[in-house]
Amino acid sequence: MDPATPGEGTSEGRGTRMIEVRSIDYVPVRERHGKVWHQGPFWFTGNFVLTTMVTGFLGPALGLSLPASVAAVVLGACFGTFFMAFHANQGPRMGLPQMIQSRAQFGIRGAIVPFAAVVFVYVGFNVFNVVLAAQGLRTVFPGGTTLWYVLIIGVAIVLAVVGHDLLHLVQRWLTYVLIAVFGVLTVGALGRLHPHAADAAHGSWTSFLVVFSAAAGYQISYAVYVSDYSRYLPRDVSARKVIWWTYAGAAGSAAWLMSLGALLASALPHPDAITAIRQVGNALLPGFGTFAVVVSSVALIGIMAVNAYGAMLTTTSAVDAFRAVRPTVRLRIAGIVAIGVIVFAVAMLLPEDYLASFNTFVLMMLYFLIPWTAVNLVDFYCVRRGHYAVTAIFDPRGIYGRWAWRGILAYAAGFVAMIPFFATSFYTGPVTEALGGADLSFVPGLLVGGGLYYVLNRNLDLAAEQAAVAASERELEAAADAEREPAAPVR
Repeated sequence: MDPATPGEGTSEGRGTRMIEVRSIDYVPVRERHGKVWHQGPFWFTGNFVLTTMVTGFLGPALGLSLPASVAAVVLGACFGTFFMAFHANQGPRMGLPQMIQSRAQFGIRGAIVPFAAVVFVYVGFNVFNVVLAAQGLRTVFPGGTTLWYVLIIGVAIVLAVVGHDLLHLVQRWLTYVLIAVFGVLTVGALGRLHPHAADAAHGSWTSFLVVFSAAAGYQISYAVYVSDYSRYLPRDVSARKVIWWTYAGAAGSAAWLMSLGALLASALPHPDAITAIRQVGNALLPGFGTFAVVVSSVALIGIMAVNAYGAMLTTTSAVDAFRAVRPTVRLRIAGIVAIGVIVFAVAMLLPEDYLASFNTFVLMMLYFLIPWTAVNLVDFYCVRRGHYAVTAIFDPRGIYGRWAWRGILAYAAGFVAMIPFFATSFYTGPVTEALGGADLSFVPGLLVGGGLYYVLNRNLDLAAEQAAVAASERELEAAADAEREPAAPVR
């Protein structure tokens, strides 16, 4: 596939269409736009959803006190967001979506390895999101579950189809509403709720680490599409600023909402996100809790659109690795609709006790994504130092090849190193058993995955790659010049 395919993906197409025309193709410098601070509210709202609050329920459920639960989720969120935020800097440097960049580490076809895990993340999150959003809206409006699933997924599809700029706009304005509504709700919860005492028989350092890992894994899961929403920024934007704004938005909202979830779960006998928000809010002002639930449901629809958009980019990248595709608007729409259909089908099959499934899902995300984020970040910051031949990412005969054994081996080694540390409902690794159930899998995953990748690439011929990078820049500039030239008049 040509990374700057003319036609529907050109600047001319962009200027005459309301719907975004770019997908997995390179965003030319002349099309870059937006302000770096927009990353802050985008990721604040992207993380300020009920599924984030549910993560905060885990600590009290394991017997942790409120202070210990809050400490665990805040530290875990801050740790996980560190990796997510550093991925944001890749977008403006490369002008590409997040996951297709993995071709440089895994090969054009080898990247299917992390792609499969990432699609699982997108679909899984949207399934939980649509269930919560439907529950929230049904507290106010009539209609059955199936009807609301269809409506919610339909709205998310429309937002994702219009694309990047509309998603940024919606997320930015929702930030102001969410801060106002949940600011009042949080103050009310602090003043009215009385946390119960911790269960000394269960609350322990092990429980603390379980909650820490869950919060960290939740945040790391966002790393798979951070660049999707920073790739339109100007190429020379400050790396420090784009990383900082992403970190501040994502970590700030996660720490706030997970802590609020911990407070609700510590004070209420049977915590449920929808019921708890309504109860606390309506106690402050009749109808306010119900309004907060509706606002929360709208925010869920927004992040569902973001997930559908990212899933489309990842699946398109996977298909393009085996059969070159032209990134047209029609293909974007078809991919987004297909993701919506899958989410609907899975949501209809989800058991009522989805909270236990959600906690396991978060841990599984941590297991699959930790070695990928280690390999990807080490390559960008330590091996190739941000210098990539963009055109070669789309060329099976280019310098990155179809299968890059170094990246695949490092990813596999990182994942295998984590297995003895797993702690799920269906398997507990021997190291975790020896530690009393504490899940420290992210430590070997990061160290082995990232460390091995760095060692394997010590002798990488970067001089030869620089020649390919320079050739790629010339090709992209030539393509941009060709698009700017006016068409010859028809005689």
